[in-house]
Amino acid sequence: MILKVARMGHPVLRRRADPVTPEDFASGWVAATVRNLFDTMAEYDGVGLAAPQVHLSKRLAVVEVPGGPGQGIPPTPMINPVVQPLTEREMEIWEGCLSVPGLIGLVPRPAAVRVDYLDIDGRPSHRVVQGFAAAAVQHECDHLDGVLYVDRIRDRATLMFTEEYQRHHLGRGRAADGDGVDGASPAEVADDSRDGIPG
Repeated sequence: MILKVARMGHPVLRRRADPVTPEDFASGWVAATVRNLFDTMAEYDGVGLAAPQVHLSKRLAVVEVPGGPGQGIPPTPMINPVVQPLTEREMEIWEGCLSVPGLIGLVPRPAAVRVDYLDIDGRPSHRVVQGFAAAAVQHECDHLDGVLYVDRIRDRATLMFTEEYQRHHLGRGRAADGDGVDGASPAEVADDSRDGIPG
């Protein structure tokens, strides 16, 4: 089922989401929500989507990033995720978001992270990712803490309409490392380096 996406300004996007509980697993809520999140993400050609973006204040996100080992992520629900940076090295990534439609901005992120989470059956799991996939995971987990990518932009001059980015900045100056994490595919705002994130 395709769900309605909350846009910047809705209070649900600024709340710290509640943990998913054993009861949420037992009732079937987790499995149904994961299906709906993937359906909604696919409808908008995204690579990630967090439950607060569809008006559900729970610590649950889904991601799917094309790429090989360490660079990509197969379709993966992440329940109660915890992100740990694995390096002090930062990358700057062009990000967009379904909840901030039509805009894109350059966001600094740790270049590699480990994320620990429960899988769809409630079993502990983890994944180590870098580049574009690491940015996608961090972007989605930020949503669970009420943080939007626009909060992390250092240079406000890089916040712009996606159409203007494509017209005036794509392939110039600082390379885009991808596009927006949950709101667009990497191909939409493609770059040469692919060192970073979706939207």
